[in-house]
Amino acid sequence: MGQTLILTGNQTAALAARLCRVQVIAAYPITPQSKIPEVLSEYVEKGELAAEFVRVESEHSAMGVCISASLVGARVFTATAANGLAYMHEQLHWAAGARLPIVMPVTNRGLGAPWTILNDMQDSISQRDTGWMQFYCLNNQEIVDQVILAYRVAEQLLVPVMVCFDGFRLSHTMMPVEIPSQEEVDAFLPPYQLPYTISADSPVNINPVVMTDPLPDPDGRLAPSYMGFRRRLQETHESALSCISELGRAFGETFGRSYEDSLYRYRNDDADFLFVTMGSLSSEASDTADLLRDEGIKAGVIGVRVFRPFPDRALAEAVSNARGVAVVEKAISYGYEGALATEMKAALFSHNGSNPTVGNYIVGLGGKDVKPSDLLEAAHETMDNVQKDRMQRHPRWLGSGI
Repeated sequence: MGQTLILTGNQTAALAARLCRVQVIAAYPITPQSKIPEVLSEYVEKGELAAEFVRVESEHSAMGVCISASLVGARVFTATAANGLAYMHEQLHWAAGARLPIVMPVTNRGLGAPWTILNDMQDSISQRDTGWMQFYCLNNQEIVDQVILAYRVAEQLLVPVMVCFDGFRLSHTMMPVEIPSQEEVDAFLPPYQLPYTISADSPVNINPVVMTDPLPDPDGRLAPSYMGFRRRLQETHESALSCISELGRAFGETFGRSYEDSLYRYRNDDADFLFVTMGSLSSEASDTADLLRDEGIKAGVIGVRVFRPFPDRALAEAVSNARGVAVVEKAISYGYEGALATEMKAALFSHNGSNPTVGNYIVGLGGKDVKPSDLLEAAHETMDNVQKDRMQRHPRWLGSGI
């Protein structure tokens, strides 16, 4: 049996990596994730984790070490945030293109300039097109669970995964966390097995230059072109939601907490109004939904746990019976609106159910506190738009001040 501990999000992520028996850790410190490699280095130093701890000079190099180690069959781990994640950008494409099952917590933090060390989701949202899957955590319990689940998913599909959680709001906040036993994790997550053999007697060419059209390999079989590799990665993402659901259900059977659903749902069954959001905002939105219920507004929450691959059908169905939806997010795609709002509108269009009135609200950038009054304002404005049959043309910024 496991145990319940009071842990910060960073301590939880490090402990999850230890439970997953990672073999190579490449680390470069950046606030607010620095404590993750610090804790892991203590595990290695004390002999509590049999892993190679590689100290590097940059985040770019950290991902380079992870790529190299994963290519030869190691279970690898790193963590980063903000400008460190941006510095990895080139290597993120390499990791996904090489189909490497790397798992990386991202402690979400605003990007410079101007500098901030505080939370928003601009960093990971800006990397959504690199080919990595992205999981978002509601609380510290989900951090340990999602890291363990991410390794199982990544190693089955051969696609890397970011496990994203809010900097400071989760990374530095202590919460009770149910920690599974090592035996339970070992039963759920067997050792990683390379899908190919590395041997001096049977050499393989990894990540060669490819051409516009397929060419025969040394055995005469046609090898994919560059576009063929890209298509295969997309097809894996398209089929990944069913795999994530299946493994999330298996996770529940093992540990008692199911992640079969890619969405967090709160009081949504009879809701006329819904908040749609991600990360720890789902908790704040749930509290506000209770306040709205006290006002007589049937309010609920849909929290997106899996942003890539995007759960389009599930999300479209989840909001289809609501009259008004406020998409509240800590990121902006400059020149248009928040990425989550765009994705949800596309899902509604593609699946052509009933179309609720949708408002997009940008909150919390650079750690700005999201107050209940902000969320209540978003809800009241959205429902007013429902009554007046009026659509919001531009995202609204709440609590931004000057």
